[in-house]
Amino acid sequence: MSFYDHFRKEEHVFVDKVISWKEQAIERYSIKLTDFLDLREQMIMQSIIGNQAECFVAFFGGREDCERKRAIIYPSFYTPVEEDYSLVAFDLVYATKFHTLSHRQVLGTLMSLGITRGKFGDILLKNDIIQVIVADEVASFVENNLNSVGKSPIKLSRISFKELIESDDVWQTNNGTVSSLRLDVLLSEFYNISRQKAQSLIKAEHVKVNQRVIDSTSFLCEEGDLFSVKGFGRGMLMSIDGLSKKEKWRINYGVKK
Repeated sequence: MSFYDHFRKEEHVFVDKVISWKEQAIERYSIKLTDFLDLREQMIMQSIIGNQAECFVAFFGGREDCERKRAIIYPSFYTPVEEDYSLVAFDLVYATKFHTLSHRQVLGTLMSLGITRGKFGDILLKNDIIQVIVADEVASFVENNLNSVGKSPIKLSRISFKELIESDDVWQTNNGTVSSLRLDVLLSEFYNISRQKAQSLIKAEHVKVNQRVIDSTSFLCEEGDLFSVKGFGRGMLMSIDGLSKKEKWRINYGVKK
């Protein structure tokens, strides 16, 4: 079996990047800071680099429970600190009496600035508080150009990581058993819908896995996959915990409505 057989074909480009970063860290005794990574990308990095004696990998996104994190690959003699991750956190100041803003609106406005998704971390929401975490290299640009979200004028105020809130937008986690790791089977389990309903959503191209539209009901899912289903919210396959005595897959998963 080839090393690449452990990963999907569309992940091979990222796998090659990780291997290159790892080799540079070892050969040059240097550290490598990445853009923000989703959970699947973090798992790929961890599986490739592991806990070797030559180099290590660590992740940070502003809070320990953040979903999107930057990674640092570093040689054994070094210990990363928070400042190494080059993150900036902002409060969005807006007229909460007159406007209600959503995660989707904020993300859409950030993306409209022409900056790649890899430069933005989590968007945290709790009651009327909205906070965003961005890469330091784009922070000034964002600060100067993010002036409104929807019809609401906003201002950005820099805050410390200690001021970051625990978002209301948290994963509702569950354990379950499924007959297979097919996409339609998992969606049926995640959202408590029939398998036929899950298949119709997939065929209608209303399902994304890791931000990519998937139209195959038999698509096989893996740990760290993130799902977005129109009308049902988001899901995450957090872990695959082996087979039960009845030959069913034990899984741990999360859902956000």
